[in-house]
Amino acid sequence: MKKTLRILQLYPRDMNIYGDWGNVLVLKQRAQWHGYGVELLEYNQGDVFPENIDMIVGGGGQDAGQSKIKHDLPAIKDIVTRQAEDGMPMLVICGLYQLFGKFFETRGGERIDGLGIFDIETYGKTERLIGNVVLESSEFGQILGYENHSGQTFLSPAVSPLATVKKGVGNNQTDSSEGARVHNVIGSYLHGSLLPKNPHIADWLIETAAIKKYGEFTPHVIDDRFADEARAHASARPR
Repeated sequence: MKKTLRILQLYPRDMNIYGDWGNVLVLKQRAQWHGYGVELLEYNQGDVFPENIDMIVGGGGQDAGQSKIKHDLPAIKDIVTRQAEDGMPMLVICGLYQLFGKFFETRGGERIDGLGIFDIETYGKTERLIGNVVLESSEFGQILGYENHSGQTFLSPAVSPLATVKKGVGNNQTDSSEGARVHNVIGSYLHGSLLPKNPHIADWLIETAAIKKYGEFTPHVIDDRFADEARAHASARPR
């Protein structure tokens, strides 16, 4: 019987912007190339949270989208927090990255409480941070992407950033950090979408999910020549 991974996309109806759906497609395709069956599931406001999932992926959204889901977040807080603490791999981008933190305060002063998985705070600012980004990570090496956000995120000393910014802005205009890491959860502002440009991160998520579920992971060799060419082109582009 073929081994299967169940991937859950959080709030795709309201939090899916700037190509973030592409992250789910990459995970599905690469998991299949590695020999796994894939079940894609969705959770939107008011749904019953699926059982027996192996990975969570979430995207970005406008401030209005975050306001829409704020009343539903308490319904999933305990279960998602338990899953994070239990080592489930997760990838959350931009808006959901912010809402995996303590809170997001909009430019208008509305405070949206988050899940608190990351010990981070986000504040809406007037200036938008837009452009190509190049990062350097001790865990994942070079990471490429595109940022487009007005929220600025500040990490507590207890939280490790995903990477250090070499080109772009990242979490905020004060330091050179981008994203956050806790347990097996990755948060980042990088759209574009992130995983097509960084298949090594997709493979890490898949490997982590497979080992957690099946106790092993044997990767298949994947021809990444086109991803490598895209990365070379992206890294050379101006801000």
